[in-house]
Amino acid sequence: MQQADQGNLAAANAIAGTNSNRYARCIAASKRIRWDIDDDVIRGREFDFDQKFLPDGLSKVNELEFLTEAEQRFLSQVQGRTYANIFGLVERYINAKILEVSQRHVLGDQVALEALIRFSDEEIKHQELFRRIERLAADGMPEGYSVVADPNEVAKVVLGKSTWAVLGLTCHIELFTQEHYRESIQPCEDLSPLYKDVFLFHWKEESQHAILDELEWRAENARLPAGERTRAVQDLIALVVAVDGILQAQSAADAEYFLMQVGSRLTEGQQAQIAPAILRAYRWQYIVSGVTAPRFMEILAELTSEAELKIIQEALTPLLEAV
Repeated sequence: MQQADQGNLAAANAIAGTNSNRYARCIAASKRIRWDIDDDVIRGREFDFDQKFLPDGLSKVNELEFLTEAEQRFLSQVQGRTYANIFGLVERYINAKILEVSQRHVLGDQVALEALIRFSDEEIKHQELFRRIERLAADGMPEGYSVVADPNEVAKVVLGKSTWAVLGLTCHIELFTQEHYRESIQPCEDLSPLYKDVFLFHWKEESQHAILDELEWRAENARLPAGERTRAVQDLIALVVAVDGILQAQSAADAEYFLMQVGSRLTEGQQAQIAPAILRAYRWQYIVSGVTAPRFMEILAELTSEAELKIIQEALTPLLEAV
C-alpha cells in the first residue's frame, strides 16, 4: 500500500513538472490583466436600474410572458444580485482550498506556487468586489432581499469532502463562468454597464483560474490512492446536491422578495409560477450549464472510469430533466 501511495505521489509530481510552463503562462496573464476594484471596475459609478443585470439567456425571465417589461427587468436585477452573491459565497471555500493545495508546492515547483498564490489573492479581491456590488444593489433596490446561505458554513461543508471532489466542483464553477460571460453577458447590449463590467473583469481572472483548477484536479487524480475514487465521485455528487439545496432555498427567498414588489398585480396562478421559474434558472446557471459544458465533460471523462462516469450522470439526470 505504501509503495502504491509513493507511486501516486511520484505521478502527481511528474504531472506538475510537465505542466510548469502552463503555470508560468497563468502568472504572465495574471500580471498582464491585473485590475483594481475602484480604478478599473466601479470607477465611481452606480447601477443603472433602467437596464437588466442578467441577460435572458441566464435569467430566463422572458419565459414568464405574463410579466411586463419592467417586471422582467426587475426580476433580472433580483437574479443578478443573487448571481453575484453566490459567486462571493463559493469563492470563500475556493480560496481556502487553493491555499491548502498550494502547500504541496511550497518546497517544490515555485512557479506553480506563485500561480496559486496569485489565484488566492485574486479570489480574495473577488469576494470584496461582490460585497461592494451587494451594497450598491441594496442602495438602489427595495428592502427585503436576503441571502440564505452563510459563506463560512458552506465552506465548512464543502471542505469536509475529498480534495478530488472539491477541485472537481471548483473546475466546474470556473468553467461555467467562462461560458456565461462569453455566450450570454458579453454579447448582450441592454445590461447595466456597471454590472456588465463586473463580470468582464471577473472573467479575465477566472480564465486563468479555470486552467489552474484543471491542473490541480489532474494532479490530485494521479495522487489518489487506489480504490478511493469511487468515494470521491460520491463526494462530488453530494456537493452538487448541496449546491442544489442552496439554490432551492435562495430561489424561494428571491421569489418572495420579487412578489413583495409586484405580486399584487398577478393572479394566484401567475404568482405560483415565479418560484419554480427562478429555481429552473438557478439550476441552469449553477449546475446544468456547467456539467453539460463540453470541456468539463471531457475532463471528467478522462479522470473517471466508465462506471464512475455513469454513476455521476445517473445522479444528475433528475436535475438536468428539471431544467
